[in-house]
Amino acid sequence: MDFNFKAIALSYKTAPLDIREEIALDEGAIRRLLSKIQEITSISETLIISTCNRTEIYYSSEEDKSTELIKLVGIEKMITNIDSYLSYFQVINNPQEAIRRLFRVSVGLESQVVGDLQIINQVKNAYQWTADANLAGAFLHRLLHTIFFTNKKIVQETEFRTGAASVSYATVEMIEELARQLVEPKILVIGLGEIGSDVVRNLKNTPLPNVKLANRTYHKAVSLAEELGYQAIGFEQIFQNIQEADFIVCAIQKNEPFITKAIVSQLNILSFKYFFDLSVPRSIEPEIEQTTGALLYNIDTINNRVDETLQRRKEAIPQVEELVNLAVADFENWAKEMIVSPVIQKLKNLLEQIRKEELERYMKQLDEIEIEKIDRITKSMMQKIIKMPVLQLKAACKRGEAETLAEVLSDLFDLEKQELLKNVRE
Repeated sequence: MDFNFKAIALSYKTAPLDIREEIALDEGAIRRLLSKIQEITSISETLIISTCNRTEIYYSSEEDKSTELIKLVGIEKMITNIDSYLSYFQVINNPQEAIRRLFRVSVGLESQVVGDLQIINQVKNAYQWTADANLAGAFLHRLLHTIFFTNKKIVQETEFRTGAASVSYATVEMIEELARQLVEPKILVIGLGEIGSDVVRNLKNTPLPNVKLANRTYHKAVSLAEELGYQAIGFEQIFQNIQEADFIVCAIQKNEPFITKAIVSQLNILSFKYFFDLSVPRSIEPEIEQTTGALLYNIDTINNRVDETLQRRKEAIPQVEELVNLAVADFENWAKEMIVSPVIQKLKNLLEQIRKEELERYMKQLDEIEIEKIDRITKSMMQKIIKMPVLQLKAACKRGEAETLAEVLSDLFDLEKQELLKNVRE
């Protein structure tokens, strides 16, 4: 296969969290990196995907540009010793492997949480940034649209994308379900470690705008709140805001409960107040449910929901892989045909040129009705003549013999010379 598609990939499988955090690229960094790639390399098409679990660059180039691309990432991230990071990157120079990896990453087969619901939107964003930079050609456009179509089939035909498969996402999913019966529900998230921050980021994908954040380190709450358009509050305001909130998510690390029965019993609960304890050890006393209107969901309840979802997703993996395999095969057939399409077009141009030249020799002797008839007949003849070579070329693509047959046709009809003469005449 001769379309020179390659990839470099750093993921949770090859690098620890601290390295992934150092390499991770936000939208601004990706756009700047795309601009640098376009400016100083010969790469024709590029896609950059960067999430908390991976930073991967897919590109089209005759040469292996992996080291050059990693160094450009280092420049963007101001990492002076980027050479020491090379071992964390997987280099994929086989086109079939690079295509298959992008499919698998995009649909969630390579995610840390299998069937990740967010990755396809992250790929769509990456595609938009690539298109904005004019670094998506016919190959990448077709590849991404094939992936999006395949993902849609996976959603419609399998259980792979149903339900929440992480504690943070399951929590948000439960909040969404419970919030449907409320007008302008208020949410308070206490503790912005990894799981608390994940909850907040997942809330951003919901129609629930009234979210307040509290953290021992106040500036962390402010930073995340500003990033997502929420409100940060000081730790001293927590208990006042528990009174006002409908949903309280507590992900604070503490040896004893942070929210106790004594605190909750003093609240004026008019209907229901929902508490989510995502901490180990527990940060909310189980006895709060003895207070009328207080409902508690702990980590075990949420994990049970997650486990059921993950089991359904794992059972769907064979179905998903079959859909991916079919889509990859169809795309590779298209890509192979794309290689021979210039030869087909040159042959069509040559036959059309011969047809027109022969018509011109006799047109003066014919009236308009005769010219129209002969034009229609010769066009039909040309289409029948070209049909067999085109079918043979497409069949040769599937056998992996397209280039050999294309060379034979090109030599047989002297297509390169004929195309040159055509350009000179024009």
